[in-house]
Amino acid sequence: MQSMRRFDGKDAIVTGAASGIGRATALRLAEEGARVLCADLDERGAAETAQTAVHDGGSAESECLDVSDADACRRMIENAIATFGKLDVLCNIAGIGRYGDSSLLADADWDRQIAINLSGPFYLSKAAIPHLLATRGNIVNMASAAGLVGTAYAAGYASSKGGLVLLTRSLAVEFGRKGIRVNCICPGGVDTPLSHSVTFPQDVDEKLLHRMQLVNRIAKPEEIAAMVAYVASDEAKYVNGAALSIDGGQVA
Repeated sequence: MQSMRRFDGKDAIVTGAASGIGRATALRLAEEGARVLCADLDERGAAETAQTAVHDGGSAESECLDVSDADACRRMIENAIATFGKLDVLCNIAGIGRYGDSSLLADADWDRQIAINLSGPFYLSKAAIPHLLATRGNIVNMASAAGLVGTAYAAGYASSKGGLVLLTRSLAVEFGRKGIRVNCICPGGVDTPLSHSVTFPQDVDEKLLHRMQLVNRIAKPEEIAAMVAYVASDEAKYVNGAALSIDGGQVA
């Protein structure tokens, strides 16, 4: 479908690759020439994504990964270097969300959202940076519109994504002059298994939800993947430390 080959000779890691935005991103980068390591806690789903990429003419491997496990993140980066020899792009896309009355949010749900959505990208970035310095590579984090504006019923999710926005900007400032770019994408609603699993309290205030949507549809994962591919490519060499909205105007 795509004629561009912006990632020929590039090696990339995509977390959350079993489904949704992660899957679409892995397939897009492979389609454009990257060798892709598809990582996900859903081992079977990650393997299926890699197989699809190969079937479509790309190059991909898969690995089971719990991004909340710092040691597992370090091992995965080591495995990627052993397999590919280098690393050019790290896409931190794995994430979870829990919506509900914030006064009733379980401590374990708070901890899990922070661990996966914020600590995971930090662990992987920390392990990847020495290798990205060698290639003058880049990191793309998947944040959210909920990380840019207050979002009802999403205290844990919004906090984790807001933290990811500032992690992105902090790393961009620290490593920009050393040749690494770090950016994040901030989608609104996207047609993914994560979005379909969202539930709200029975007494939800509909007005608070309506403010989250200006257009009469949500995005397709492939639309978000297209932005990731641009930001991760050399076409975006001057894009650094950005939190790029793709939300139909939600945070306008």
